Amino acid sequence: MDSKKVSESAKRDLGLVDRALNGDQRAYTELMSLYRDSVFFMMKKMIANTDDAEDLTIEAFGKAFKRLAQYSPDYAFSTWLFKIASNNCIDFLRRKKLGSTMSLDAGFDSSDDQEGSIDVEFSGLDPEQALMKEQRIDEMHRIVEQLKPKYKQLVEMRYFKELSYEEISVELDLPLGTVKAQLFRARELMFEILKHTKNTI
Repeated sequence: MDSKKVSESAKRDLGLVDRALNGDQRAYTELMSLYRDSVFFMMKKMIANTDDAEDLTIEAFGKAFKRLAQYSPDYAFSTWLFKIASNNCIDFLRRKKLGSTMSLDAGFDSSDDQEGSIDVEFSGLDPEQALMKEQRIDEMHRIVEQLKPKYKQLVEMRYFKELSYEEISVELDLPLGTVKAQLFRARELMFEILKHTKNTI
């Protein structure tokens, strides 16, 4: 990237990336604050589902931050981040299409599963992929156990019991907006835990 043509926002982002790579946790938070809305709106356009778009937004930042050392300043950080988010969303749509009858492979959403089948044949997973999926689920459980009770309950209801946001709202007698906000916060906390572990999900 030509230093003469670098914008102020690009300089700011490069500084935040350097800080993050040097262990400054606030830099991660600042990068997320700067681009979370933009990534979310891009996901919403691609997926046309608010709940999935929120989940994919957090996933995009998780993947970008795990690969931060691979980021090249030859490109704007936003361009790099949006590419990761876009590819992740495309992968999600592909998995959902291939395994729409498998609750775990369709973003923990079993609404399309009319027969309640969980036959691995429909998931498009080979034995190695199935094992990796089990390991990711085990790791997810381990991370969820570290959350505060109220967040743990929400995550378990959403991702393990596969309840919709609306169903959680009714069961816990909480406003829908509160459920979404607290689940978003829960995912942020899970991401923070992920940043401090060598394992990934």
